[in-house]
Amino acid sequence: MTNPIGKLYGIGVGPGDPDLLTLKAVKVLEQVSVVFTAASSKNDYSLALEIARPHIPEDARIHSLKFPMTQDAAAKKDAWVANADIVVDYLRQGHDAAFLTLGDSLTFSTFGYLLRQIAERYPDIPVETVPGITSYQASAAALNMPLVEGEESLLVLSGARGGDRLRATGHKPDNVVFMKAYRNVPSICTALDEADMLDHAAGVVSCSLPGQELIRDVTTLLEREPNYWTLIIAKKSSPHGPQKS
Repeated sequence: MTNPIGKLYGIGVGPGDPDLLTLKAVKVLEQVSVVFTAASSKNDYSLALEIARPHIPEDARIHSLKFPMTQDAAAKKDAWVANADIVVDYLRQGHDAAFLTLGDSLTFSTFGYLLRQIAERYPDIPVETVPGITSYQASAAALNMPLVEGEESLLVLSGARGGDRLRATGHKPDNVVFMKAYRNVPSICTALDEADMLDHAAGVVSCSLPGQELIRDVTTLLEREPNYWTLIIAKKSSPHGPQKS
């Protein structure tokens, strides 16, 4: 008799604090037998795993999936296909499994690429996505800074290419989030200044992690060594925006 096919759960573990996992995410982690994590091809470290670890039973099997940090589209596609095959192999053995991702499971997430491969190549595999708290939601909460109000708009961007995407936007948003600001803070600050949003911008470094910093004046980041976990929120001139100290 063949084993029933297991279910794959894509779990967003939130921005860093283990207490910010949702109740549903915790319940799923308590019942799956395999937990997949994404790691660089250079090492096995996974921040998502460290965040979720307090909620993972000791007898759960942890499997690190390698994703190369490269701009080579073919190499990335090969990794997604290979990792989808690994995951599906476990599921066909009857194991329920979870794939961990930082923040939300479908916001700038590795899980989205894996999900696409499984949906295209293994349509019989049951998949359930469990949303998580994003870093920009948690950052806004840490700053006590409303993200969007009334009829305002919110634009969420990757800062990996600096401020170019904001400049390319024909209609300027009322509020903008730059995730992954990292080394591109100078370009982002310039773009925000051009959009008259720099005076109402704030940053968070290492949101909800040990060493979290709230940056009320993002221009001070220009004088510091870049930190990978840097996020910037900016607003049009508004009485609700953060005030520089």
